[in-house]
Amino acid sequence: MKAFHVELWSIWLSGFLLILLSLYATQRLPSLNNDHGRDDVLDSGNLSITIFTAPKPFMDSTGTRQTLAVRSWLALSPYVTVVLFSQHPSVASFANAFDSGRVLVDTNIDFTFLGSPFFHSMIAKSCAYLSDIFAVIDPETVILSGFISTLNHVYELDRDWLLVALPQNASNLDNRKQVRVQEKILQQNRPWNHCYNAERMLIAWNNKDMPLHNGVLPPFIYGTHNNWIIHEAISSEFRFVFDASSTIESFNLNNATFENSTSLDIENRKWEYIGNSHLGANYGSFFYSEANYSNLPKILTCENQYIMVDIKKNIVYPIGRHRGEVNRMKENAMHCIAHQKSVTRISDFSLKDQKKISLSLELPFSLESLLSITADRNKTIVLTVSGYSYKDMLMSWVCRLRKLSIENFIVSALDQETYQFSILQGIPVFKDPIAPSDISFDDCHFGTKCFQRVTKVKSRIVLKILKLGYNVLLSDVDTYWFRNPIPLLHSFGRAVLVAQSDEYQEQGPINLPRRLNSGFYYAHSDNQTIAAIQKVVKHAETSGLSEQPSFYDILCGKGGSNRVGDNKCKEPETNVTVHFLDRNLFPNGAYQNLWQEKNVKATCLKKGCYIIHNNWISGRLKKLARQVSSGLWEYDPSTRMCIQSLHSIKPRAH
Repeated sequence: MKAFHVELWSIWLSGFLLILLSLYATQRLPSLNNDHGRDDVLDSGNLSITIFTAPKPFMDSTGTRQTLAVRSWLALSPYVTVVLFSQHPSVASFANAFDSGRVLVDTNIDFTFLGSPFFHSMIAKSCAYLSDIFAVIDPETVILSGFISTLNHVYELDRDWLLVALPQNASNLDNRKQVRVQEKILQQNRPWNHCYNAERMLIAWNNKDMPLHNGVLPPFIYGTHNNWIIHEAISSEFRFVFDASSTIESFNLNNATFENSTSLDIENRKWEYIGNSHLGANYGSFFYSEANYSNLPKILTCENQYIMVDIKKNIVYPIGRHRGEVNRMKENAMHCIAHQKSVTRISDFSLKDQKKISLSLELPFSLESLLSITADRNKTIVLTVSGYSYKDMLMSWVCRLRKLSIENFIVSALDQETYQFSILQGIPVFKDPIAPSDISFDDCHFGTKCFQRVTKVKSRIVLKILKLGYNVLLSDVDTYWFRNPIPLLHSFGRAVLVAQSDEYQEQGPINLPRRLNSGFYYAHSDNQTIAAIQKVVKHAETSGLSEQPSFYDILCGKGGSNRVGDNKCKEPETNVTVHFLDRNLFPNGAYQNLWQEKNVKATCLKKGCYIIHNNWISGRLKKLARQVSSGLWEYDPSTRMCIQSLHSIKPRAH
């Protein structure tokens, strides 16, 4: 009898579990009434929306304003995900406070050396996220209402679109008055002033097949891009561009500008604004005049209905409605259009008048100021010297160091073109005032007169930096870094100059005559090393050769008279030791024919290489082709971005 009761309870319990399982499965099944695949999403308003922004550090009042803004976005819908492009630790801490994973931090894009993200890199990375709609919003813009409902309506358009919306200015209002501010904004029935700052504009677009624009997006710093995007989207005709400022209630918490910032103010970054203004000015007056928002079709709310109208042409566009329904609505919508025309006349303005562009890209960057910003805690700096002919190789070198999280580097530009290019790429760069001006674009490789003049620039700059109290790792742009060599090189200590060996024979000494490679060496800032480099610079000034022979002849003696063992030299007057680096860890371009390996990277990583030098090859184009074909290349000139891993990312499971 006891066994019988146990069996009955088991049957009842199994049946109960089956009922629960059936109910769960029923809930998980798609609706039988859904014949269109996405209608359930549209009807319920469950569009997945990914909002991208680039916040400043979450500190002080700035952090408070940004926190309020981000929380206002998350409150709009449970299907909103926020992606923060930043490298600052405070941003990561802020995101970690949201357990649901709705706030993400993405560091895998291009940043300037001051930490500002590039807008073109942000847009490229957005393609890796899986979402119905993307948006870019200023980190201090609060959205009150209308955002989700507007997006749900325009998502029904039968073509790709780009939405723009200008927030209302709410500056000079403290946080204690935020509730009253919101009520005041919602209650005021007056035209919004669109002319205060176009760069704080909200943009959103649907994730379909067409790009936002035609051609390559210039390397704009985040915050100086919206005018260009609007113009290019309109001119390319890839997307339907319209203004939704009247249906999206939002305001910006801070109307700060760049006017009062200094050139090295990390928070405001005036130099980036100037640099991007210069780039924008190159596109001509159409860049401003044709992007006038008053010319864009607009979304309005009329009698609790969303309508799309062309103010200039009195045209009502259908949004998810049959043509007959639109015709019936048009007559009732005319008074809304007439009202919007009066608003447009009040708020119409020219972007050309709004911006005062400086046509000069000259910035007050000095070597001293850059050193103070970029040097690491041991006062060590990585220096490279480049001319415009090597700009792509320079960028590949910069991208590689950034990927290794090495930020303590500076670039000495040999010409104005390299200086301007580097500024717009966010590189810490200064112009050498005594660099040779007649540098050949294609004929400045090893052995040429141009090469000899350029190399002598490097030792002079190294000497100047050493005298300023900084250790220097000089690296030519044709060196590919596998890992950070600075800790190893720094460990050799004072009065030791650590240099790559140019010896190609696999057996025997590596400190033979003229085998010191002056394209990769580390010099400690001490009196002995400074005195030794001074002797090298003085010798090179009177030499008809490049600086490389001067390094060996002065430090190791003519014919190697100062050699010590197979891998060292000792300069007798300054008592400086020259240590030639292990070629298995720091191979030159001829050692073991590594550049001819089928997989150069895998071979070098197996050997434990720190770097490999792309030398022992004559000609810029040959050097470039060898490095690109080997896969040791980190820059895409067609997009003007570092090559990133752009795999698809699903922000969160819905």
